[in-house]
Amino acid sequence: MHLTGKHIVIGIGSGIAAYKIPELIRLLRKQGAEVKVATTKHALEFVTDLTLQTLSGHRVYSDVFAAINDHSTEHISLPDWADAMLVAPATADVLCKMAAGIADDALTTTLAAMRKPVVVAPAMNDKMYVAEALQDALRTLAGRANMHVLDCADGFLACDTNGKGRMQEPEVLVEAIRAALTPQDWQGREVLVTCGPTREAIDPVRFISNHSTGKMGVALVSALVAHGAKVRLVAGPIQQTLNLPLWHPAMTHYGSCERTDVTSAAEMYNAAVDAWQKADVAILAAAVADMTPAAVADHKMKKGQDHLDTLRLTETKDIARALGETKRPDQCLVGFALETDNEQVNALDKLRKKHLDAIVLNSLRDAGAGFGSDTNVVTIYNAEGCATHIPLADKSSIAEAILSAIYR
Repeated sequence: MHLTGKHIVIGIGSGIAAYKIPELIRLLRKQGAEVKVATTKHALEFVTDLTLQTLSGHRVYSDVFAAINDHSTEHISLPDWADAMLVAPATADVLCKMAAGIADDALTTTLAAMRKPVVVAPAMNDKMYVAEALQDALRTLAGRANMHVLDCADGFLACDTNGKGRMQEPEVLVEAIRAALTPQDWQGREVLVTCGPTREAIDPVRFISNHSTGKMGVALVSALVAHGAKVRLVAGPIQQTLNLPLWHPAMTHYGSCERTDVTSAAEMYNAAVDAWQKADVAILAAAVADMTPAAVADHKMKKGQDHLDTLRLTETKDIARALGETKRPDQCLVGFALETDNEQVNALDKLRKKHLDAIVLNSLRDAGAGFGSDTNVVTIYNAEGCATHIPLADKSSIAEAILSAIYR
């Protein structure tokens, strides 16, 4: 689900985490969303009206009776305008008012009229978070059809303590909004995703690898979780961050990700084969090494002291072939092919030999595609060899296109 053209209302409670909201607005607008803001009066003690207005491009709604409001009933017009609302920080005061249906300021009156999806991002002191009344309020909200309640994160709090009470980061909140607007059409499915490179050790210092960053795999995981899938990610050494929302335990219908980190092709093979037994779908986006040193030196090899003229290699185990040969009729197996020449021929040959249900082809010869890029150009072939071409797009869009192509 893309946020381009979506109307998002951000409701800001009176908590220190409000200082993160300008960055959140920037991220949402960068993704093409339009943003309006409603606040409690005291929220503007933590972040200024001018900052919010400048970044959103709209006046801030903070006073029910203000003469400068765009509409005389702003708390009604905002819910009509919105596609979704985010309450962040959702303080203890705001949460308990929401649960009880109290509407006594600009934020809570807007919430009282909101029937669109509402993402709730709690933030408070750890002692307040575990209070019985607060937990009751969270459970009440989690039981309402349009409420999508996040959990607090653990970490350092403004009151100089460590505990559970931090609001989740702006990048994560963007993903939570996306999930709340995304059909949960992969709910109940278990999906194996491999991503990133592998590293094949030569000695304790050096290794053979490739330029994969894992961006495509991370985009696939984000899309799958947003659609409600239970993902098992087997990741090589990647630098990408998975900004997956941490939902309140009562929000059981949302997707999740269990991550296994590996280094070598052999480790990825073992983890993938193990996960495949329970998976409904596997998407093999990793750039796995085809070769590995036949022997690993137990010391750092030195110039003039070791035989550096020859490095003997052996083939690694083929993950796609192993999964294809053990595939059940109810399973779907999707591979990737990164090619530099004879692209279509090589991709279709891999599709057939490895018993894949689909293969995603991309070429290093396409501008904007390949390792490390934020964009990609792909062609998706199904088992019959029929092609769906996806022109240059960001990898999030490519991930959505892949899921649409293989959904069944």
